[in-house]
Amino acid sequence: MSADQTVQKENAAVRVSTNVKPQATADTFGHFSAQASAWVGSKWAFLAAVLVIGGWAATGPLFHYSDTWQLVINTGTTIVTFIMVFLIQNTQNRDAKAINLKLDELIHSIDKAENEMMDIESLSDEELGELHKRYEAIRAECMTRAQRAKS
Repeated sequence: MSADQTVQKENAAVRVSTNVKPQATADTFGHFSAQASAWVGSKWAFLAAVLVIGGWAATGPLFHYSDTWQLVINTGTTIVTFIMVFLIQNTQNRDAKAINLKLDELIHSIDKAENEMMDIESLSDEELGELHKRYEAIRAECMTRAQRAKS
């Protein structure tokens, strides 16, 4: 048995099942967050925002551009912004986790890839800096080789 066949058998033995089925009792906030983020990113949400601002601006003369009139839009936009920060952050966290898992699967599936690169998002900033320096050195070496090949 060749070394490549041995490595392939070992990789097959460590293969993780990706047959994860969504549960009926999934994360309620996660589901709400995904739906809300999808809606607020739509053209209809933009249209609704424009109509609200237009309606507010149109009522300015009616309320003599009073402090209360200004306070209504300031309070409304502050509340919406505050809530949206959490919804968007939840969606970004979920997307980042899914992308990292997909990259981990690709790294795991390529025989010559370094499995140590899996789960690097949990490393400290210093450790990530060390990895960055390492790959910068590899890039510099590749550039040097490319220049030698041109010569």
